[in-house]
Amino acid sequence: MRPPADGEDEQRWLERARAASEHGPFGLHTHFGSAERARPEAPGPEHAELVRRQAEWVEAKGLVPTLFSAGGWYMDEELAEAVTDVGLADCSATAFRPGYLKPGEPRLDAAVPTKIVLPSGVLLLELPSTHSLGMAARAAFLPGLGGRVVHVYFHDTDLLSARRRLALGAALRMLGRRRRPIDLDELAEAAVDVAPEVPFDQVFEGRNAAPAQ
Repeated sequence: MRPPADGEDEQRWLERARAASEHGPFGLHTHFGSAERARPEAPGPEHAELVRRQAEWVEAKGLVPTLFSAGGWYMDEELAEAVTDVGLADCSATAFRPGYLKPGEPRLDAAVPTKIVLPSGVLLLELPSTHSLGMAARAAFLPGLGGRVVHVYFHDTDLLSARRRLALGAALRMLGRRRRPIDLDELAEAAVDVAPEVPFDQVFEGRNAAPAQ
């Protein structure tokens, strides 16, 4: 969940966050531009510091995040280090390049749970999203799903659309029949000992990234 921005009702947010945390793993979702703009305009150390401050704030409210998802799939080296510093598994990578990103926009590319070896030598456990809502709706009814783990992402605003809400429900029911449901904390526990280790520069796409080997 994204912490409340300036002018938003903190008490209302806390009520919703505490209710949500009773139904599954709780994660921190950071917007780097504003409440309406998820991705930052440019890389900078302030993004990592923002995540550290937000993680500290959330924990001070009695919530215990175990996961992190960056706004707009943004990631850079300093931010990745900050996510490990606050003890979170990351869900910011995708198995596909979101169509709205421009060439060279920083992001992580991974198709399976991976332990990313950061330049400092520490490991970031990555649990990438493999399917968007539309991709999941199409794949759920096809013979092959692809990959051992199917991790579907969608936005809360998708639930405001009756069409997208119905598509999501149908896709999840079909996926639930074909795969064993598992939450992200369980996936993290299962992956931590078996996920391959991959250097950061092999999964990072960005303006100054080294090409993957």
